[in-house]
Amino acid sequence: MTDAWDAGPRFPTDTRLGIGILGAGAIARSAHLPAYEKYGLQVAAAWTRTPSRAAELREQFPAIGRVHDSPEDLLADPAVDVVDLAMGPEDRADWVTRCLRAGKHVLAQKPLTLDVESMLPVLDEADQRGLLVAVNQNARWAPPWRLATRLVQDGAVGDVVGVTHLHDKPLPPLAGTPFDDVPHMLISDYLVHWLDITRCWLEGQRAVAVRAHDHRTPGQPADARNPWSATVQVDTAEGAGALVRVVGDVRATTPGCPFWIHGTRGTLRGSLLGRDHLELDVDGSTEELPLQGAWFVDGFAGAMGELMCAVDEGRQPYNSARHNLASLRIVRAATASAEAAGATVALDEQL
Repeated sequence: MTDAWDAGPRFPTDTRLGIGILGAGAIARSAHLPAYEKYGLQVAAAWTRTPSRAAELREQFPAIGRVHDSPEDLLADPAVDVVDLAMGPEDRADWVTRCLRAGKHVLAQKPLTLDVESMLPVLDEADQRGLLVAVNQNARWAPPWRLATRLVQDGAVGDVVGVTHLHDKPLPPLAGTPFDDVPHMLISDYLVHWLDITRCWLEGQRAVAVRAHDHRTPGQPADARNPWSATVQVDTAEGAGALVRVVGDVRATTPGCPFWIHGTRGTLRGSLLGRDHLELDVDGSTEELPLQGAWFVDGFAGAMGELMCAVDEGRQPYNSARHNLASLRIVRAATASAEAAGATVALDEQL
């Protein structure tokens, strides 16, 4: 069975689409550009908000076709077919609209938007123009999560009964960063990847209730404004549930992010970000499944590759903006619950 599963990034066989990166900041330079370089994708152009970094960008990634002085110049560049919108979610609807009106497909950084409703007419315009908008939910292509998704879709564990995640690793630097200014940051931003993949594994069910709580932890420095512990729980009308738990800035010799997908027929157990693995426990036996690559940077290549394949094949990508909206509504409900000290927030969202 395992020989049949190729969960890595996939790209069109013949079509070569030029990528233009709007916002070549830290994440673009550490993940987006290395991913595209690894897989030989054509980065036709880039623009960075900080002009002093333009020369550094050219030196670090000499394969970039040109570094433009303005977003307008990049959007007018005929060599750019797909815009990698690698900036924050503020004004996202406006940026996506500008890309569409320049005739470009869009891969937008997660979270897609802070205002779900504002994106709906933008996505309608994309449909009218025959252009695709995808979300850089790159963790969907993190090898353990990607292979788990393929197995769930194939019915390997039966109907999903429950999804559980534990964040068993140190937190990234937060205190003193712009992320620390985001209200309920762990829930509203950091855990978007975890809630999004959970939505993928519960696809077809209907989320009806969300509860979330965050709190400060022992040893958390006073200048860290955001809580360092968070829990999110999602219930579905069909009886399945999900739990995501960040206990704090974990001290661990072998850190990772373990997860469990329990189904009516069997269980998937795995981890990523430190000790990547995945095993399938079904029919009385357990099989360790082979994995290749890592979330950073293969996941970033996977998100762009899926958009390119969708353009080539004339379909919507798996990471389409509309597909991602269900995840964002769960994030929004979880943030509202945390703001209300963990009160249940009712939801009616087809996953």
